[in-house]
Amino acid sequence: MAPERLAVLGSPIAHSLSPVLHRAAYGVLGLDWTYEAIDMPRDQLAAFVTSRDESWRGLSLTMPLKVEILPLLSELSELTRETGSANTVLYGQAGLRGFNTDVYGLENGLTRHGRTSLGSVLILGGGATAASALVAAARLGAHTVFVGVRSPERASGLGAIAAAQGVAIQVRKLAHLLEIDERLDAVISTLPNGAAVEVALDPDTISGATLFDVAYSPWPTPLAASWTGEDVIGGLEMLVLQALAQVRIFVHGDPDVRLLRDDEVLGAMFAAVGL
Repeated sequence: MAPERLAVLGSPIAHSLSPVLHRAAYGVLGLDWTYEAIDMPRDQLAAFVTSRDESWRGLSLTMPLKVEILPLLSELSELTRETGSANTVLYGQAGLRGFNTDVYGLENGLTRHGRTSLGSVLILGGGATAASALVAAARLGAHTVFVGVRSPERASGLGAIAAAQGVAIQVRKLAHLLEIDERLDAVISTLPNGAAVEVALDPDTISGATLFDVAYSPWPTPLAASWTGEDVIGGLEMLVLQALAQVRIFVHGDPDVRLLRDDEVLGAMFAAVGL
């Protein structure tokens, strides 16, 4: 019997550590599954996804495909509907099921570092990962979310998500973040790896805040290296945690159903990326 096939799609994709993480997990689980990285421009996504044969079990999705995949899905998880993005696809007889595990990675990354409750949060960036950060913050009790973007229109889709989550939102240009005078519990940066962005924040505003920077290469980012707040969580931690939820989906069809050797799998995945 041929091994089940999996892949991560995105563009660019050569830097992705997802194959390393998933192969480590399936090694622990004794599953003869393959997992590869495939460069996938958005205009080729539909043709690729819909032409897979029965040997394909699922897909991971990264930039710029998390929103583009939605019209192809037969079933959307609750988090996919709430965020308007999916980073995981599971093939099945009833069609394609879409999941969002970024929220899991963000929420659990914060709680692992003692941030089990949030009040005010600043999110940098306005794309699909920012939407997941907004939902993760809401799930941890945040009542106010500031969003910093180059241009306000970049965050146009976040207002409806915030309203649905019962969170007050304020969108500001990156150049105006110094004007925030409310003490922050967390700053979540969803800015792309290597983004040349200067972010200036009031030291008093962030003195007790955790920085969660989803970037991991190059590391540390300029923001992480200059952080004067309480502590820093790097993007590798989010990558591992969201990948654990993906493995659960590919094995059980549910991100909340623990694997038979869940802790061992997580440990192997952390070790695979040097954490």
